This record gives sequence, structure tokens and C-alpha cells, in this order.
Amino acid sequence: MSASGAATSRTSATVVGGPSRDDDATQLPDVRLGELADIMSAYNHATQNLQRSHEALANEVVRLQRELASTDAQLQRSKRLAALGEMAAGIAHEIRNPLAAIRLYSQMLEDDLSDAGGESNQLGDAADTARKIGTVVRGLNGIVTDVLTFARELKPRKRNVDVSSLFDRAVESQRPVMENASVLVHRLDRCRRMLIEGDADLLQQALVNLIRNAADAMRGQGGRPRELTLDARQDGALAVLTVRDAGPGIAADDVDRIFNPFFTTRNTGTGLGLAIVHRIIDAHGGTIGVRNEGGAVFELSLPLASLPSGTDDAQPTESSVKSAEQSLEYVT
Repeated sequence: MSASGAATSRTSATVVGGPSRDDDATQLPDVRLGELADIMSAYNHATQNLQRSHEALANEVVRLQRELASTDAQLQRSKRLAALGEMAAGIAHEIRNPLAAIRLYSQMLEDDLSDAGGESNQLGDAADTARKIGTVVRGLNGIVTDVLTFARELKPRKRNVDVSSLFDRAVESQRPVMENASVLVHRLDRCRRMLIEGDADLLQQALVNLIRNAADAMRGQGGRPRELTLDARQDGALAVLTVRDAGPGIAADDVDRIFNPFFTTRNTGTGLGLAIVHRIIDAHGGTIGVRNEGGAVFELSLPLASLPSGTDDAQPTESSVKSAEQSLEYVT
């Protein structure tokens, strides 16, 4: 091969061999900048994810703290009620025996004076006074009975209880009270069948106390409708029974005290009704809450009954739906 041919071959080899070192030096910074941009983007994305996770965890911590505070408040309230119950039981027993004696003697005195009432107007007045003493003693005995009911140890005889039937019995037992107060009853629970685990008699007593309180709260209203709404819904493994009235609601300062024994805002009553409700619900492993929403709203959360596999007792039937559509009615 000649010298000129060799030179041509070297030139061709240089052209075919690709870019020079100068070209590599020019492209290398661009590649590194691209990789750095990708790294920065991934870092920012990870930072945003961490920020969202942090905010979610912070919100969850706040929720758990509130839930813990609520549970602790309910526990402390239950302990206070139990302690007050023991003290009240001792006092009530000490009062009941003298009251029984006073009642007996007043009845004997009334009988004796009534037999001799024709001989003197003064004896007739004395007999009337003895009757008044007996009436007052019976009222005091009723208070003592309420105290003992509140103080007694509750041992629910649990079985499956139908919520709608429970509402039916509670409303029926308070029919005279509702008629006297002209209260309109609105039933929302009839469109579904829900079973809870509990003592039907104790739970009925709790609902009766709430219904009576609702009727009393609406008794003095003028133009506003006197409507009592009863409802039930499922919340996980719990049934939530709602008793809602259209009264003036509960004063903000009283919300935390209404379940305390002997606390009442009325001129009559012992102030034990809601304390007894709290004890009954607590004995069933449930909780009770209250809020204002166009009136007072009480919610009783109770364990659902365990049903056999494949059983669906929460489905509405045709008759129950029809009943729900006609559920707004006066209790007559």
C-alpha cells in the first residue's frame, strides 16, 4: 500500500470511529443535570409523601386523644356514680325504716280520727292532717325507692331484644303522659329489624325515663310542635338508639352534669332519672351521649346481638316499610 492510501485509511477510520473527546465533554454535563433533576424530583415527591403521612398521623393522634379523653370521662363518671350509689343506698335504708313507722302511725291516727270525726270538727281537721302526713310520707318513700333503684347492683339478664318492640313497650307505658302533653311521636326505627343483647326490662326502664323527660321538656312550649323522634341505626358492632325531642335543649353548663345523681332543672323530681339511665346502659357495656340539635338528642350505644351465620335480621320487610311510612302519628 502506498503512503497516500494509508493516510486515506487513517482518515476514514477517524470519521467512522464516532464523536471526539470534545463532544463527550460537551454532552456529559447535560446527562448529569438530567440525573440530578430526576433525583431532586424523587426527593420532593418523597418529602411530600412524608408530609402527608405526618399530617395524617397527627390527625389520628388528635382523634385518639379525644376518644381517650371521652372514654376516661365516662369511666370516671361511672366510678363516681358507683360510689354515690353505695353511699345513697346506706342513707336510703336508714331513712326507709323510720318512714315506714311514720306511715303506719299516720294511717292508724287517720283511722281513729275518722271514726270519731262526727263528734267534733277539730277531730275532722286532725284526720285531714293525718291524711296529708301519709301523702307526704308516700312521696318520701317514692324518693327512697328511686335512690335504692339507682344504688342497687345491676345484673342484666341478657338475651336478644328487638329494638322496635322495645320502643313499642316504652311508648305504650307512657301513653297517658304523652297524651297529657300532646306529644307527637315520630318512629324511624320501624323500617328495619335490629336485635340487641340486653335485659329487656332494664332497657325499657331506661327508655321510659328518657321519653318522660322529653315529654316534660316539651310540655311548656307554645307554638313549636311537640314531637318526639325515636330511631335506631347500626354502627359497626353497635346499635345506636336515638331519643330526640323538640324542646329547648340542654343548657351548655348542664350538659356535663345531667347524669349526676340528684341533678335536676325542674321544680319536681328527684334528679335520679338520667343517673339511672346511665347506670343501666353502663351495666350493658354500652355508652350514652347527649347533644343539642333542635332539642335534646340522647344516643344509647348498645352491643348488637350475635346472629347465626347467614341470618340477616336487618333487612326491612314490606309491612315494616309501610309502617314506617305511616309512622308520624299521635299516641292515642
